[in-house]
Amino acid sequence: MGTAPAPAHVLVFPWPIQGHLNVMLHLAVALAGAGVHVTFLHTDYNLRRLGAAAAAAVASPWLRFMSVTDGLPDDHPRTVANLGEISRSLHTAGRAAYRALLASSSQLVPADAAGGGAFPPVTTVVADALLPFAIDVAEELGVPALAFRTASACSFLAYMSVPRLVELGELPFPPGGDLDEPVRGVPGMEGFLRRRDLPSPCRHHGANNNDDAAALLGRLVDAAVHCSKARALILNTAASLEAPALAHIAPRMRDVFAVGPLHAMSPAPAAATSLWRADDGCMAWLDCQADRSVVYVSLGSLTVISPEQFTEFLSGLVAAGNPFLWVLRPDMVTARRRHADLQESVTAAAGDSKARVVGWAPQRDVLRHRAVGCFLTHAGWNSTLEAAVEGVPTVCWPFFVDQQINSRLVGAVWRTGLDMKDVCDAAVVARMVREAMESGEIRASAQSVARQLRRDVAEGGSSAMELKRLVGFIGELATPIQHAKSESEV
Repeated sequence: MGTAPAPAHVLVFPWPIQGHLNVMLHLAVALAGAGVHVTFLHTDYNLRRLGAAAAAAVASPWLRFMSVTDGLPDDHPRTVANLGEISRSLHTAGRAAYRALLASSSQLVPADAAGGGAFPPVTTVVADALLPFAIDVAEELGVPALAFRTASACSFLAYMSVPRLVELGELPFPPGGDLDEPVRGVPGMEGFLRRRDLPSPCRHHGANNNDDAAALLGRLVDAAVHCSKARALILNTAASLEAPALAHIAPRMRDVFAVGPLHAMSPAPAAATSLWRADDGCMAWLDCQADRSVVYVSLGSLTVISPEQFTEFLSGLVAAGNPFLWVLRPDMVTARRRHADLQESVTAAAGDSKARVVGWAPQRDVLRHRAVGCFLTHAGWNSTLEAAVEGVPTVCWPFFVDQQINSRLVGAVWRTGLDMKDVCDAAVVARMVREAMESGEIRASAQSVARQLRRDVAEGGSSAMELKRLVGFIGELATPIQHAKSESEV
């Protein structure tokens, strides 16, 4: 990897939820490893939640953590049901705190608490694309800004295509319309995209009784379009996975860097990336299981399910007949059922030897374990990439937003797993888990994709070269002459 010319200093500002913190910290570690100073900007709440262990785990003189308020009280639940409120607070109180921090060079220059050297002034901001104000504020203050979209290129392109879908009459969907109807208005995806595969807020476009979904879709579309104002767009993907989408995105951006899967190229320590404390004891349980015998189940950090859905999943997993490791967050099942009761239900149905329940798991370690045979996932982009890198077949049960399109990629394009969207039935769960565990064709496809991704992130691979190009680009932005030239092109 190339080294950026001094004195490059990047401020990385993620949307403050697990999946965004995770991947953007992988990027921060990659930049720090290339000799770029990096300030990773948490919210005050998340930095307290991570604790001192997070900074200690990174232990790099080139990377430090700072924080700003998200404007919410400490006792705010910050769950998936509150994402709109979190967004509004970030765009008001968070924006003001971020502007003050970025404008005050004295706050960004001192030596860090660990005794490292002084950081130079910030020369570039890498902002989560869902924080468009962070791009605008940086440019207003004379700091070049790049956008980082943490979702798949295909989902990003789908959001960018919403105005076109409306123009073509493909949105909104007609009431009671067939969700398997093909969608033709997203370029490059005409051959496999259906209505049900579009990001979930599209289903409610034009619905009079779903203002929240309409507002969410509006924010996501606006954020995607706004990325064209940034100096470049960074995507955690590889050309081998999403070449057609990247080709259609590139003409609408000033530059595009496909630098993924970042976790396979520059993994940040788990202690620094997870807001949840992982139960490492599950690894010893996996050690006692036969090769490729275990179904790993995790629906991510935001998914919530009903008690009835919990029962269907449990019944299906038991009927499939394999041992399973199930991540059940304490806040995951609605109706406020006690976590201990859920664990007891699993044990009663499956037995101690056939099931292990944890509140959170060290997922990357789990997926590379020899005992794991398939992954029942929500198809979040991080989880999708982590499974792809390890060659683990997946059964996808998407919850919301970009996950619907990711699961279609898995089932219909890469054929590395099965798409179980819009169904939560024990018989279907059992059938699809068995197929993912037993299908030689699916496993061969998954392993083929894994081999290609390992080539992509290795020295000379497409993603490694893109990361090297990104480091050079950041170095150029830190050079006054190049910075002035770039500004003149805006």
